[in-house]
Formats: sequence, C-alpha cells, structure tokens
Amino acid sequence: MLAVGTVPPIRIRAVNRVAIRPEGRWVLYWMIAARRLDRNFALEHAVDVARDLGRPLVILEALRAGYPYASDRIHRFVIDGMADHLRRLERSRVRYHPYVEPRPGDGRGLLEALAEHAAAVVTDDHPGFFVPRMVASAGRKLSVRLEAVDSNGLLPMRAADRTFPRAHSFRRFLQRELPCHLGALPREHPLVGPPLPGPLALPDAVERRWPAAAPALLAGDPGALAALPIDHDVAPVPYRGGPEAARDALERFLAERLQRYDEDRNHPDLDATSGLSPYLHFGHLGTHEVFARLVEREGWSPASLSSTADGSRTGFWGMSRSAEAFLEELVTWRELGFNLCSHHDAPETWRSLPDWARRTLEEHAGDRRRHVYDLETFRNARTHDELWNAAQRQLARDGRIHNYLRMLWGKKILEWTRSSEEALEVMVHLNNKYALDGRDPNSYSGIFWVLGRYDRAWGPERPIYGKVRYMSSASTRKKIRLKRYLELFGAVSSRS
Repeated sequence: MLAVGTVPPIRIRAVNRVAIRPEGRWVLYWMIAARRLDRNFALEHAVDVARDLGRPLVILEALRAGYPYASDRIHRFVIDGMADHLRRLERSRVRYHPYVEPRPGDGRGLLEALAEHAAAVVTDDHPGFFVPRMVASAGRKLSVRLEAVDSNGLLPMRAADRTFPRAHSFRRFLQRELPCHLGALPREHPLVGPPLPGPLALPDAVERRWPAAAPALLAGDPGALAALPIDHDVAPVPYRGGPEAARDALERFLAERLQRYDEDRNHPDLDATSGLSPYLHFGHLGTHEVFARLVEREGWSPASLSSTADGSRTGFWGMSRSAEAFLEELVTWRELGFNLCSHHDAPETWRSLPDWARRTLEEHAGDRRRHVYDLETFRNARTHDELWNAAQRQLARDGRIHNYLRMLWGKKILEWTRSSEEALEVMVHLNNKYALDGRDPNSYSGIFWVLGRYDRAWGPERPIYGKVRYMSSASTRKKIRLKRYLELFGAVSSRS
C-alpha cells in the first residue's frame, strides 16, 4: 500500500509489485470506473498519496473509440461527465486531462507516457466488462507502482471470500458484515483540505499526440460526436449524463418518489423507480453518496440497525419501508452482482449458471417453440407481443427498461429463441448495445436471473423453461398498471 491515509486498506489492491518513485513529478489518478470527484475512495487515495509525497495530482479520464458497443449513446453520457469535471477543475490545482480517442488505437501509449513521469498511479478497481483485463495489462506494462481502489459499494468486494447462490444467503452475510464498514465512508469532497502542489503543465509531447477533448465535443456538439468512428445508430438518450445530472436525479427521487417506492415501483404508469442505474454504472454517482443522502433524509443512525442477521428483506436497517425496499435493490442486489463478478473467472458465460438451472434447461432444449425470432426481429421490436415490443422500444429510445418489465423481456427471449444459450446471447447483445446500465455486474445479475441464477427450482415443470421461473405477458398485464406505458411505447407511438 502506497501511503497511510483515510481509505480502508481492504479497499486497496496492489496491481503490480513495482516500487513507488518518490522523485516522480506527479501522482496520476487514472479514472476509469468511478467517474466522479466526490465520495470516491480511489480519488481520495490518490490525493492522500500526493499529499504524502508532496507531489501534484494529475487526473486522466480517457474514453476509447474501439471498446465493444461504442456508440453515440455511451460516448455522449460519459463525455457529459467529462464536461462536468472540466468545469469543476479548470481553476483548481489539479491537472485534469479528458482524452477522447479519435480513432481506435490512437490512445495507445498515453497511460504509459503519463506514468513515466509519475511517482505512483492509482486507478479504480471494478470487476465488470473489460476493466479487469485492462487494469491487469497496465500493471504489467507500467514501470511504476499501480494500485486499484474499490469504490463500488457499501461492502468492500474483498470482505467476502466466496460467492453466494441466492440473495438470502448474501443478505445474511451483509447483515453480519456490513455494520463494521459503515463507519468508513469516503470523504464527501476528497480534493478539499491542505492544498496540493501545482498546477502543472503536461509534457508538450503528450499534449501534441494526445490532446484534451475538443471544447465542441465536451459542449455536446452533434457534429463533433458524429465525426468519431463509433456506432451512430444508437442515439444519445433524452437526458444528460455526468455527476451534476446524477445528483439532480437523486434529489428528485428522494423528494418525489422515495415515499412511494415500496408500493408503486413495479407499476410503470406510476413512475416510482429511482432512475439512478445509468449514473451508478458509469460511476457518476456512488452508492455511498446515495446512502449518505438517504440516511440524512431518514434521520437514521447506525444505532437503528437490527442485531439479528437472519437474512430478512425488511427490518435490518430500521428505516421506512420504502427506504428499506430501495436499499434492497441498491445494496443487496447490486452488490450481489459485484460479489460474483469479483470472484468468478467467467461470470458472463452460460456455464456460470447454477447446476440445477443448466440441467433443467438442457433437458428442455429440444422442446417445441411456438415462436422463434432472430436478433433483428427482437432488435426492431417486431414480435407478436405488444408488451414485449413496448419494453424493447423503451430500451432502444431511453437506454433502460422499467425494472419489472426487464424481467418479462428476458423471460420471453428465453421462450422465443432456439436454445437458452442463444437466449443469453440475444439478451446480452441487446442489453449491452442499448442499455446505459448494460455491461455492469448488476445488469448481468438481471439477465442471468432470467435463466435461474440467484433463484430456485419452480414447479410445475414447463416446456422450454423446465424448472426455471416462468412469466407471461398476460399475467403481467393483470398485475401491474400499464395503460400510459403502452400509450408511450406501444405501436401507435412508434409510428408517430
């Protein structure tokens, strides 16, 4: 560990065994997953190291052009955050370098060039998508110390040494383990405190070869985005990305919808969900900030925690019913996905399903499918099912599906493809391509739940599903309020 600071050691992981260079010109924070300046353990650790060594801080936030599913939608959302960061840091003592790769491969060498002059490098520890491979590769290449810091959830990923088959068992573990970590929240504003040395200029060679993102691109100019070699068919969503928009979304949820969350969240027409998942995925908002604001609103203290770790969904926190229901999603289910991805070598593959689910799906692999659709039919929302089509249209337009309908969306893909393996491929592709919270451990939890992960065997045994939980559009229509939702995303609105 580089420096003794305020970040719990359990959250800091050495990526390589290279020594620090006290004579280095700066400390580099390579921002890749926790894309925010507040309540960010990784940034906090980088600041601690910089102060300990008496060196300036450089923040590199880069966006590749060649990552899987690169599109106008994802790029615009991330770049919105870069613009927020530039506004906050342009008059500070921190050197912020937002780099957007103009062509795939153009950014190669930038991290190494900045690390060459660094005393140490700090980055984000995240178990999803290509991030673990990218960080491991960087650790092998850099000639300076690289440490990755976990800012993902209330529970440090390394606090658990195993995965959990169901939410109940993980919840019991959380209820035993979490209280000892709640006192170690990240600082609200890591950059506030004794001033860092600086500001400084980057080497001319770095600025020439890897210039900062153009003002037009950061300002949201469509032409600047259109010039990048990414998928332009997946358009930006009708809402902004970035920490400023994330904080606004959080405050609106707490003020307008939290009190209705427990009773109304499953009804699309009642609009009681938080809408925070895209911001959590890109790190524009952290679980710790959400938790801190919720605690403040609820007037809560750790003394309210239940001493009984029985895995119950309610009663552990000692908060209102809606607050506890929200924390079940934000903490239990979200961090359950991070737990699996941080301990499993292939969490996104069909073989990662529990044995009973693979077995029952294999036993029913040859069952007759009444409807079989290809990827293009799914993508264009042209199935026979009006409700499924509406959910897919919401995904294509807004980058998300209502939480309850996302489960139905996946169950029907399982029913309407030739095999469960093909169903998984379709779900992953559509979710990763269109959903702003795709490519995320929590997002994969939802997809794999469709196929039995974190669930149990159900009866009666059905064609295609076997013992995997069944859902139908007809029963969904009876359970939840959908009139306004279908007016918005149904076939008539799609032609207007």
